[in-house]
Order: sequence, then C-alpha cells, then structure tokens
Amino acid sequence: MDLWQALLLGVVEGITEFLPVSSTGHLLVTQRALDIVESAASNAFAICIQAGAVAAVLLLYFGRVRRVLAGLLGRDPEGLRLGIALVLAFLPAAAVGFLAGDAIEARLFHPWPVVAAWAAGGVVILLVHGRRWARGEGGRPLEQLGAGSALLIGLAQVLALWPGTSRSLVTLLAGLLVGLSLPAAIEFSFLLGVLTLGAATAFKLLKEGSDMLHSYGAVTLAAGFVAAAVSAAIAVRWMVGYLARHDLRIFAWWRLIAAGLVAALLLAGAF
Repeated sequence: MDLWQALLLGVVEGITEFLPVSSTGHLLVTQRALDIVESAASNAFAICIQAGAVAAVLLLYFGRVRRVLAGLLGRDPEGLRLGIALVLAFLPAAAVGFLAGDAIEARLFHPWPVVAAWAAGGVVILLVHGRRWARGEGGRPLEQLGAGSALLIGLAQVLALWPGTSRSLVTLLAGLLVGLSLPAAIEFSFLLGVLTLGAATAFKLLKEGSDMLHSYGAVTLAAGFVAAAVSAAIAVRWMVGYLARHDLRIFAWWRLIAAGLVAALLLAGAF
C-alpha cells in the first residue's frame, strides 16, 4: 500500500464513519477500486484506522466523556448512568462479533452484500423519515436514557456487523425509536461508536497488528490515522449542524446512488 492510498483510505474512513452511510462498505469498495490485495493486513488496516475517527470524537465530546469517567469513579451520578447505558449498548455487538466475526468477514465482506445493505438502508430512511419519532420531536435528553432502551440500541447495533448497513444509521434510528431527541440520539450514537470502534480496533491490533505493521510500516499506518482523525472531526461537526436543520434523506440518496453505481460496475465486469 502506497502512502497516498493510506491517506485516501483514512479520508474515506473519517468522512463515512459517523455518517449513516457505512464506512466499512466504503472502505471495502475503495480498497477494491485501488487494487489493494485483500489480506489479513489490509482488512486489519481498514479496521484499525477507525482509531483516528475515535480520537476525533473523543476530542469533540471530551466534556461528556470526562463526565462518564467521573461517573465510573463515583463522582458524577449522571455520568455513571450514561456509562452503564453505553456498556449495555456495547455488549450485544461485542458478543456476536467475538463469536462470529470470522464467519461474518468471510461471507459478507464483499461488494454484493455491501450493495444490498446500502440499498436496504436507503429505503429504510425514505420509509421512516417523515414520522414524528424519526424527527426526534418531543424526545428525551440523553440523561433520561434507561438501561432497557440502551440495550435495545445495542441489539440494533448487531445489524451493523453486516458491512454496508452502517453502525451510525442503526444506532441513530434505534435511539430515536426508543424516544430520544435527535441531538441525544446523535450523541449517544457517537459515544457508543467510541466504545465499539475502540474495542474492535484494539482486538484487531492484538490479532493482526504485527502482520499489518510488517506489511505497511509505521508511517503508512500513522498517515491513515491522521487522515481519518481530521476528516472525521470535520464530518461530525458538519453532520450535527446539518441534521439540526434537515432530515436524513440526503443519506438515503447517497446510499442508493452508491449501491446503483457499484452494482452497475459489478454487472459490467469493470469492478
């Protein structure tokens, strides 16, 4: 992998990680378009550069993260409650990913499953966008998220193990469905992403880190990390501002257009 390819993959990761369009799907397609040979190292790189996006959210939401940490130390009851909710929401996908991760990667980490998930997610957004709950009107603040609702969001996150589905999409919609306001659902999705992506990155580093470092080198990995961090910070700030004034339909059309383009290339044998 060349340095410019690592930078491009980092930008793709950062832009798409927290938008409801699936970073995994975009990275799989981008790697194929760049003729990067599929291997344990390339798959690990696509996961580990998520650490850059995680770092961006940690910085942007440092105040909330600090409250959670204070809560875990017994100094902030609301922070503790949010911390428990995040752990409950994290556990279902963590368990399924640990038990079935290799099987999922072998069967679903390919262009056609990504195309199907992109299209399905786009249709779902168009079907629900006009409903009151999907707009988060009258929804609860994050401080009122209960354990049962957090667990339901976590169960929804399991669906995102299918690449192309989008962890951000399913957790955002699940948050709205259990009664959170739109800002609260967005923030919880971001914070849950920090925990989920951080754990996935750490697991992959332990499992494939040495092979990845040997294949690509520290400079290439650092380039992907920095590119992901910068682009994620920009994308997150844009998304929060955009959804304060608009609905999710732009992401539905993004997903449907991406699905159509990649499907056409696959059918034409050009991809």
